[in-house]
Amino acid sequence: MVFASGARAECTNPGGGADDSGPAATAAACDPALFDHETPMSHHDDFSENLMSLQSHILLEESKHPSASGDFTWIISAISLAAKSIANHVRRARLSGAIGKFGETNVQGEEQQKLDVIANNALMRCLGTRASVAVLASEEDDEPTILRRGNEGGKYCVLFDPLDGSSNLDTGVGVGTIFSILRNDPTIRDAQETVCQPGTHQVAAGYVLYGSSTILVLTTGNGVSLFELDPYIGSFLLVKEKLRMPETNQIYSVNEAYASTFPESYQRYLTWAHANGYSSRYIGSMVADVHRTLLTGGVFMYPPTKKNPEGKLRYLYEASPMAFIIEQAGGLAYSGAVRTLEYQPKKVHERVPVLLGSRAEVERVRSFGG
Repeated sequence: MVFASGARAECTNPGGGADDSGPAATAAACDPALFDHETPMSHHDDFSENLMSLQSHILLEESKHPSASGDFTWIISAISLAAKSIANHVRRARLSGAIGKFGETNVQGEEQQKLDVIANNALMRCLGTRASVAVLASEEDDEPTILRRGNEGGKYCVLFDPLDGSSNLDTGVGVGTIFSILRNDPTIRDAQETVCQPGTHQVAAGYVLYGSSTILVLTTGNGVSLFELDPYIGSFLLVKEKLRMPETNQIYSVNEAYASTFPESYQRYLTWAHANGYSSRYIGSMVADVHRTLLTGGVFMYPPTKKNPEGKLRYLYEASPMAFIIEQAGGLAYSGAVRTLEYQPKKVHERVPVLLGSRAEVERVRSFGG
């Protein structure tokens, strides 16, 4: 691997987590397609002068905190490495025969897709050897996995939905990975109790959208940053930081097929929206729908229904991390009458209703009594 200057990159990590190498994936990190460097070869010069990588961005943020140990950087590095692998599988899913059902159901009672299993394994492998990870919890697994206790160096819990919207893969719709990072409380012995924290306790949250390009959106509680994977150099590059969503936009995103079973407040809102020139945009993949809402404004809703009176989306794996991102970008997020980030989950796979988006649009929906 050669930098623009002609210097050869060594597959080591003297900076303590600035690239995707290390014990989590030594062989993968030595693959030139995955190794994360910041300067492309000279013949790849394009119109962008922004060559800040995800890892460099995290290290820069970490340098502002003298007590930082570098552990958090390693976790983000593991997630980005897994995301690159998942992105490759998604792009080649039909060619490699990875389209279709795996043949088993997950804890949610949903049929697993082959790529659900592939994505879950990629994240478990990449995160599993990060020395600071105490607990891993996946939407695909019955119980959280305890990797190490607090007295063994376990500082963080990482929760994730490995491939949100995977049922859309057959039709080429954008799918994604959602993740949330919490601090591990070493005094709590039970894994479920450990991860059942309100969203206000999150250290970081983000998602990866696998669509026309691979996009990673991240917040560490200091605004929202958007990165895009440059497949030529194998690195997520910073595209936008301190991202702010529009205050308002006349767009709503909801599955209106269930409108007759929504609470009356949502039905009244939809009647009002139809009469006031609002447009409907609904993809059916939460990552894709929320990403569009984040960039263009509007409101995303998944209300309670008669079939799912408590809501459909999982708090820890979907609602909480997305609410953190939306609020950090200037929006609002509610689950029923409660601010989503203040909700206290009691079960690891607990479901809640979700209302999030531009501040003015969320307040408009709530004005109808929802």
